[in-house]
Amino acid sequence: MTQFRLTRGAMLAFTACACAVWLTADCRADEPQRPRDDLSEPLYRVAKNVDEKATKEHPPHALDPALRIARSGLEHIQADVKDYTARLVKRERINGKLLDQEFADVKIRNRKVDADGNVVVPFSVYMRFLAPEKLEGREVIYVENENEGKIVGHAGGKVLRLATVYLDPDGTFAMIDQRYPITELGIQVLTERLIEKGERDRQGDWDRNRDDETKVEFYKDAKINDRVCTLLRVTHPNPRPYYDFHVAQIFIDDELNVPIHYSAYSWPAVEGGRPLLEEEYTYMDVKVNVGLTDKDFDPRNPAYNYRNP
Repeated sequence: MTQFRLTRGAMLAFTACACAVWLTADCRADEPQRPRDDLSEPLYRVAKNVDEKATKEHPPHALDPALRIARSGLEHIQADVKDYTARLVKRERINGKLLDQEFADVKIRNRKVDADGNVVVPFSVYMRFLAPEKLEGREVIYVENENEGKIVGHAGGKVLRLATVYLDPDGTFAMIDQRYPITELGIQVLTERLIEKGERDRQGDWDRNRDDETKVEFYKDAKINDRVCTLLRVTHPNPRPYYDFHVAQIFIDDELNVPIHYSAYSWPAVEGGRPLLEEEYTYMDVKVNVGLTDKDFDPRNPAYNYRNP
């Protein structure tokens, strides 16, 4: 495999271009940016509340039912979801500024291990960005334990569109305007992180004998782009060191039994103000177990626009 190598002079030039092209997005007001006409913005509709029975686990906590649902969902994903395709719509606040929405078509293959814990199917990601315009056409591939652990990508827009680069997923270039590395992408990792957050929040409340610090609500017949979902809303009225958010919303697709939307809001900047959106991820048009192969995560795939990968 021929790799694109950078001389010192080229590195300086690439650094300037990377900051402007690789992953940048204009910082605008907190109000959602309207996408291009041919891209659908997620639409939310919430219906009636579910009469959720109080948990009988000891010690009881408001998050107990939510954690049971999340663990059951994770078991389903691990056992039954091999791969999927989707359109990912994401928006993140970086350094206090809410960036434009990003749209990308994604292919994801979940990590599978054998009875001895050996990886038999590596976690794999392919992304092709559709918007904003400066990222349009950008492609990114990551395959666990391949390419020396690097992302294989090329920038979008007009500059360096076809120049293939190999980047550390946690490195400076790959993490420009990103809250999480590509290794954290996908429905399974999202579910795992939600369980971790829930367990930490619950333990924090228990340790401080606070039984009114977390509010959990369930809603049936919620919708994301006409997909019928169960909405789980978690609210922390008061900021605490062990809380990551003020309000979090998770939409679980009733048919697929996987989360297809997560959004988190921080506490208002001023008393009586609106919560601030910190991060939002929506997986639209999800199709599971479509039979993705190694070719789908190979930059030499003729359907992709890599040059000399």
